[in-house]
Amino acid sequence: METKESYNLEFKESVTKTFLKTVCAYANYNDGTILFGVDDNGNVVGVKNAQEEASRIENMINDSLAPVPDFKIQVKEKEGAQVIHVTVKKGKDMPYAYQGKIYRRADTSTVEVDRFELRRLALEGINIDYESRKASSQNLSFNVLESWLKEAAGIKKISLDILKTLNLFHKDGYFTIAGELLADKNERVFSGIDIVKFGQDINKILYRETISKASLLTQYQRALEIFEQYYLYEEIQGYERIQKELIPKEAFREALANAMVHRVWDINSYIQIAMFEDRIEINSPGGLPDGITEAEYLLGNISVLRNPIIAGIFNRLHIIEKFGTGIARINKEYRSCMAKPAFHISENRIRIVLPVMEMDKLELSDDEQLVYSLFKEGPERSRRDIDTATGFDKAKTIRILNNLVRKNILRKEGGGIAVTYKLR
Repeated sequence: METKESYNLEFKESVTKTFLKTVCAYANYNDGTILFGVDDNGNVVGVKNAQEEASRIENMINDSLAPVPDFKIQVKEKEGAQVIHVTVKKGKDMPYAYQGKIYRRADTSTVEVDRFELRRLALEGINIDYESRKASSQNLSFNVLESWLKEAAGIKKISLDILKTLNLFHKDGYFTIAGELLADKNERVFSGIDIVKFGQDINKILYRETISKASLLTQYQRALEIFEQYYLYEEIQGYERIQKELIPKEAFREALANAMVHRVWDINSYIQIAMFEDRIEINSPGGLPDGITEAEYLLGNISVLRNPIIAGIFNRLHIIEKFGTGIARINKEYRSCMAKPAFHISENRIRIVLPVMEMDKLELSDDEQLVYSLFKEGPERSRRDIDTATGFDKAKTIRILNNLVRKNILRKEGGGIAVTYKLR
């Protein structure tokens, strides 16, 4: 078999109780398959007495997990041997437990969840989003939101009925956490936005501001103001002053809104915005929402909302447009630029990197410009090709290529001797 283990595929040479943790993880988070009779390298070794073992697996799942998840067991022939396929569907009765513990997948491993994640699962199991829960403070004002609604929707004054329509006030008579996040001030310690402007390196901090305990709209507006301070400038052309952008404002605005709408709010972690001379990095707490893959996220053809109330209000205020199009809109802002944005997704964070647009602002060295020019002649090159064309030694070429990758001008593909580099 050429297949490798992944987030939703696990191999087991034999039947032991350890697979039950993975069944638990798949039932809680995502559909997944376990193949018995396949070693860690993907080699088929087969299962003896496969039908009997399949029955044993069925009994182990039924007896060990509570509640019992939706699963299917099949015995199939592969490479002349019998392999047992156990397919588990994500359930609706979370959390699913094995021996009183809850598990999730972490890449190709299965690990126990922490108490914060357990709380999220429990809320999801009863169809309650975190933002829909009762706020800790019920003494809230909404002057900032009212001002935005006047501008975007022509609403002159916020009423309780409007707050109910926006799902900021629950029908049972209390403000929700979404309401608390959009109120003028909140007493709960919600982590907001931490912005740092660096000099030539991370050891030189030119400016720092932490924005919290204020409406998400206030935080959003202040972050835009700081962006404009450092990445917008005026250039005199003839008798006119023309406003220029080192980084597209629309790309930053989309990345910022994306971070605020999709972040996890029930952990003490700030949205981090690191501003450098050649780029901005926006780190958002929380990986992808359940039910969306990295490819789907990057293509923007699907949108699974972690915070649908907040997303709905941002949409009404025209901060975000059609759900799921943010990444495409960011890429569109760079369509004619040499440097391209980058998106890094891990289990617990999403990082968006926005490079400066203009080549001279990237401060490419003469050697970097020489290497870059080679890619105009051919879109894909190996390190050896560049050695030959430039006369550089291996170490120098690798250093230059790594710099161009970091600046999002090139991307690295493949591994080992098959590594090649392409323009983004």
